[in-house]
Amino acid sequence: MRHVVVLAAAVLVGCAMNPPVGACTLGTPLLMADLFFGRPLPAGGAVTNADWRDFLAREVTPRFPDGLTVLEGYGQWRQRDTNRATSEPSTVVIIVTQPGSETLRRLDAIREAYNVRFHQQSVGLAMESVCASF
Repeated sequence: MRHVVVLAAAVLVGCAMNPPVGACTLGTPLLMADLFFGRPLPAGGAVTNADWRDFLAREVTPRFPDGLTVLEGYGQWRQRDTNRATSEPSTVVIIVTQPGSETLRRLDAIREAYNVRFHQQSVGLAMESVCASF
């Protein structure tokens, strides 16, 4: 599954690198990546705010030091094995950055670090080409 997401990401980055002529008149063509981190722990409990801030400082910020946005949310999805809706508190990190293979590598490293540290199955990733100005 992870390889499918990375392959899809590579396709999206290719689109971001070659926006249609005239598509970005008020800014710069960039990539916007949204990372979705579930906060519950498989053994019970949840990733604490202190643990989240530590993860952000150690794993995310060093890879994207130019800036990012963190939002608290509530995620919902259907479990494939039971066909039941499940929901949980989540944290969304939005990063607007240059597209490219190095960006994909850094995003994947963040996802892997969260999965390992907090024993998660996955971290969601959505990407799109944007026109941004800061």
